[in-house]
Amino acid sequence: MSDGEALLYERVAADIAGLIARGALRPGDRLPSVRKLCRDRTVSVATVLAAYRKLEGDGLVEPRAKSGHFVRRFERPPAPRAQARPRLSLSPQRVSVSASVTALLESMRDPSVVPLGGGVVDPELLPIRALNRTLASLARELGTVGAGYDLPPGLLSLRRQLSRRSLSWGLSLSDDEFVTTVGAMEAMHIALRATTKPGDTVAVATPTYFGMLQLVEELNLRALEIPSYERTGLDLDALERALSQASIAAVLCMPTFDNPLGALMSEASKERLVRMLEKHEVPLIEDDVYGELAFDGSRPRPAKAFDRSGRVLLCGSVSKTLAAGYRVGWIAPGRYQERVERLKFSMTLATPTLPQMAVAEYLESGGYDRHLRSLRSHFAVQCVRYREAVARKFPAGTRVSDPVGGYALWVEMPRQVSAFELQAEALERGIAIAPGPIFSARGAFTNAIRVSCTQRFGPRVEAALETVGALAAAQIDKRARLDVA
Repeated sequence: MSDGEALLYERVAADIAGLIARGALRPGDRLPSVRKLCRDRTVSVATVLAAYRKLEGDGLVEPRAKSGHFVRRFERPPAPRAQARPRLSLSPQRVSVSASVTALLESMRDPSVVPLGGGVVDPELLPIRALNRTLASLARELGTVGAGYDLPPGLLSLRRQLSRRSLSWGLSLSDDEFVTTVGAMEAMHIALRATTKPGDTVAVATPTYFGMLQLVEELNLRALEIPSYERTGLDLDALERALSQASIAAVLCMPTFDNPLGALMSEASKERLVRMLEKHEVPLIEDDVYGELAFDGSRPRPAKAFDRSGRVLLCGSVSKTLAAGYRVGWIAPGRYQERVERLKFSMTLATPTLPQMAVAEYLESGGYDRHLRSLRSHFAVQCVRYREAVARKFPAGTRVSDPVGGYALWVEMPRQVSAFELQAEALERGIAIAPGPIFSARGAFTNAIRVSCTQRFGPRVEAALETVGALAAAQIDKRARLDVA
C-alpha cells in the first residue's frame, strides 16, 4: 500500500468510527460493502479492506462470513440525569480545591499507577518524536536564537500560523490579535487578572474543570456556579437570572466539549451567550482547548466567532493535541489586548522561543490536520470502549456521559458511593481517579468521578475499571448492611 493509500485508509476508518461514536451507525448495523465504499469514496479495495481491519482491531466492527462487516454490539450505559445538578444559588462561594487537586496530580506521577483520572494524552498518540526532531534541528541551525526573549505578544511565526488556523474556527483573527502563553492555564490566569480584581465574583459552570476552580481560588475570587448539562452545556436561563441579580465580573467556561461533561453548546446557544454578556458588559473567558477534537471531524465555532464587542477572551493550546510538555498556548483577548500583554510581561516575561518555533513549523508543514484526523478517530473509539466497560463493570444505576468530542467521561454512580472514599481505595490498588467534588466550588457531585479516555484501552485499563466498579459496588453493599442493622 502506498503512503497516500495509508493516509486514505486512516481517514476512511476515522469517518466510520465517528459515525459509530455519534450513534449514526448503531450496534448490529451493516457497513457498506467493500465495493460500494470503494465507489462512494473513490478509493481502492486495498484501502477499504485496511480501514475495515483497523476498525476490527479497534473492537468497533466484526466480520460475518458471507455477510460483510457489522457494528459490534456494546452495552451502552444511560446518560447522567439532567436533574442531578445543584439548583442555582446566588451566593458566591469561596473555592478550596487546590489540596485535593494536588493530591490527585501527585498520585499520577508514579508510572505504575493507571491514570484514569488524568488528562495527559498517551504520548504514543502524539507526534512527539517529530516535534522533538524539529526542536533539535532548530536548536542546531539557529545557534544563538533562544538566548533572548520573544516579548509579548510572542513569536510572530506562531501567531501567523494561529491566524491562518483561525479561519477554520469560523474566525478571521490577524496575527497581532494573539498573545502566546505558557499553555492555556496561563492564558486563563492572565484573562482573569485582566478582567477581575480580588474579591470579585466569577460565574463558572458546574461541574467544571478543576483547573479553572484552582485559578479562581488562587486569585482570591469567588465562584457563582451555573448548572451545566451534558447535552446542552451551560444553563443560559440560569446565567441570565444570575446576571440580573448578582454582580458578576466575568464568566469562565468551556462551550466546546467541556471538561468533565463533554458538552457541546449549539451555535445558537453560543451566540445567545455572547449577546447576553454584551448586554450586561461582562467579559467571557473561553477555554477552547478541546475545540479540535470533534469525533465527526468538524470544527465547531467557538463563542468568539459571535463576538462583536471584543469582550470574549479566547484561550487555547496544543497541550491536548500535540505536546503538553511544550507548554505552548495563546490568548486572543479582544479589547483587553494591551492589558493582557502587560500582564504577560510582568508574570513570565515571555513564552520560551524554541517550543513556539517547533510548533509553528509543525503547523506550517501540513501534518497537523492529518494528525488530528487520527487523534479524533482514536478518541471516538476510546470513548465507546471505556463506556462499554463502565456499563459492564460498574454497579447498576451508574450513568455515563456520551460525548461527541474531547476525551472526558462523567460517571455518576448510585448515591451510596463516596467519590473521595473510592479515590482512596482505588489508589491503594494503583489506580488514580478524579473525584466529582473537585469539579465543584461547593464540593457537590459526591457520587461522581471523571474518567479520561487518554490511555489506550486494553487489559490494563479494563482491569482498572473493573476494580473501581467492584469497589463502588462494595461501598453500596456495606451501606446497605449498615442501614439494615
